[in-house]
Order: sequence, then C-alpha cells, then structure tokens
Amino acid sequence: MLQQAIDFKEESDAIHALLESLSDADYARPTLFKDWTINDIIQHLHFFNEMADLSYTDEATFTARYATMRQRRDNGGTLVSVTNDMLDGIKGRDLLALWRDYYEPMAQRWQAADPKQRVVWVGPSMSVRSSMTARLMETWSHAQAIYDLLGVDRPQADRIKNVAVIGINTFGWTFVNRGEDVPDDMPYVRLEAPSGAHWDWGTPATDNLISGSAVEFCQVVTQCRNIADTGLKVVGETANRWMAMAQCFAGPPQDPPAPGTRYRADPSN
Repeated sequence: MLQQAIDFKEESDAIHALLESLSDADYARPTLFKDWTINDIIQHLHFFNEMADLSYTDEATFTARYATMRQRRDNGGTLVSVTNDMLDGIKGRDLLALWRDYYEPMAQRWQAADPKQRVVWVGPSMSVRSSMTARLMETWSHAQAIYDLLGVDRPQADRIKNVAVIGINTFGWTFVNRGEDVPDDMPYVRLEAPSGAHWDWGTPATDNLISGSAVEFCQVVTQCRNIADTGLKVVGETANRWMAMAQCFAGPPQDPPAPGTRYRADPSN
C-alpha cells in the first residue's frame, strides 16, 4: 500500500475535523496567506486533488481541464478566481463536504497504485509516489494558514517527514529556480520529529548545518514561516542562504513571508 496516500488521508481528516464546526460565514474569513479565505484554501486543495487524481485515472480529461484553466489564467484570471469559477462558486459547508467526499475515495484508489507509475502533470511527469507526496505537502502547508487564523495549536504527526523530504530534495531547485549556481556544500540537516525521533540528512558538520524542530523546518521550506520566526539553528553561509529563500514547491521563485507576518492568532482576542 502507498503510505503517502494513507498519510494524505490522515492529514486531510485532521483538517476536516478542524473545519466541521465552522459556519458558512467563517469560511469567508481572510487568512494571513495572501488574504486567501478558508474558502479559497479548500477550493484550491480540492481542485488540485481532482487534477492530480485525473492525471492518474483519466489523462485526457486532465489535459483538457488544465488547458481550460490555463486559458482563463492567460485571459487575466487569478488562481483564486479561476478555481472558484471552475468549481461553480461552491463555498462554505457545501465545499467542505465536496472536498471530503472526493479525497476519501481518492486516497483509497491511490493506496493501491504502483508507486513507480508515471503520471502527467503541468510540468514534467512524475511518479505516483511523488504526486501523492506533493498533495500531502500542499494539504499540510496551505492548511497552516487556517490553523493560524483560528488560533489553534496544530496537532502534528511524523507523517510530516514527507514534507521534510521534499524540502531536502529541493535544496538545489531553490537555487536553480532563481538562476543561481547550486552550492556544492549542502548543509547537514538534523531535525526532531513530533514523536521525538531524530531525522538526519547529509554529512554531520558543525559549521554548515540546520537543526531543530522538523515542524519549523517544514514551515520554512513551504514558506508558511520566515526563518526568523522559528527556533531553528542555522550555521554557515550555505545554510543561511538556503533558509532565507527555501521553496519546496514548483512555480516561479517566490519570497518567504516577511518576518512576523505569519503567526498563530491569539484565540482570546
């Protein structure tokens, strides 16, 4: 069974549990992520769940649907507006049900998939394992803005290792995407998992390293947090350069949020 599909469902279920008591009005509240509302975030997650699933089950429909989206974007639509239009404007609790009713059977289908099977995507093709890992990363990272808005101390699990691995694997991409040479000295990374376990990558070093919370590392590489707003220990020129602009997701280079601009709200206010 594809473990990443199981992890994807568990992460989605945790977010669903957070949202199921909210009213329709709550879904219209803007978050600290580009002022996207909860509606915008769940629409985004659902739409790209559908797209990823189509890449596995119906390549022709995926290609046609992506062409429609691309045309609307080229005609001036934003990602948020185009996604809303392509989902017929569904919002609130109806959107929550639509998202859940899709990700549950999707996760079941993908659990039985060949992890090495290639599937199409908007750029190069990728393996089924990589595609599902990307869905987990997107789900985990975009939902952070909802937890922050609601002032909820997010429960974490070791399934975030999937996100950490993407962060490690995109060390070079971060530099290439900005037209910079990739440093030869990738930092040693030692992280503490939510369970208390330790995860290590690279050659142990004291002068070129990143260490600390795995959750905070994942928040930095997904640009949920600025490195200055974490307790990560970062030593060395390469380590500092990487953490100052880390980007584990595809697309044009994007700068991390400015220090102090993304944080968990005080629920007492």
